Amino acid sequence: MSENTRELDGAVAIVTGSAKNIGRAIALQLADAGAAVVINARTSREAAEATAGEIAKRGGRAVVHLADVSIPEQVDGLVAAAVDNFGGLDLLVNNAALRRNAPVTEISYEDWREVTASILDAAFLCVRASVPHLAKGGRGAIVNIGGVAGHAGVGGRAHVVAAKAGVAGLTKGLAAELAPQNIVVNCVAPGYVHTERDHIPPHFTERPVPLGRPAHVDEIASMVRFLCGPGARYVTGQVIHVNGGWYMP
Repeated sequence: MSENTRELDGAVAIVTGSAKNIGRAIALQLADAGAAVVINARTSREAAEATAGEIAKRGGRAVVHLADVSIPEQVDGLVAAAVDNFGGLDLLVNNAALRRNAPVTEISYEDWREVTASILDAAFLCVRASVPHLAKGGRGAIVNIGGVAGHAGVGGRAHVVAAKAGVAGLTKGLAAELAPQNIVVNCVAPGYVHTERDHIPPHFTERPVPLGRPAHVDEIASMVRFLCGPGARYVTGQVIHVNGGWYMP
């Protein structure tokens, strides 16, 4: 690369759930690296437009596309938005997720399905729709956003834990299957992250993070940026834990 070339120049990315918090930080970092980004939210158009506006202010390219990524037809529309606006698709970041707390005896089947659909089903649907495009450019990368709960196990979140564990398994299956198409697939599993929610999950108060603080969203986003870039083309099928030492596999 020349001094004026960024590592993702010419790439096109979709980041699901990118209006706020970790997804927003990922979208901004991919854009800073040179990628054109499709900002996705289910309903938060104002926040999504604000993220796209920030990218434009920094000299990048972004469009907003609202879609519920647990609905196949809406996922197809999201992928089409990338291709129609930017000519292709190279990077997919599956970040969208619903997170709820309840004892397992109080989780209705409807809640179970809604949470798992927002995380695991959505990742599957986005991958299925994206792979034909990711395979074309020689730089295809998928990053799934998992979670420490899917590995350490925590109470009161059976649906979230199950779905996030499923994302880690999906990552490994996809890495093996898509390697012949030169698509790398990895999972970033955050721990306690400071976001707009300002809610500290009980498992992080009961057992504090060894580094003594939550992660900043940019610390998660920088790992995603690396995994999407040329320096990570020999990294695939991995779960990368970014949790300040809270969980050590």
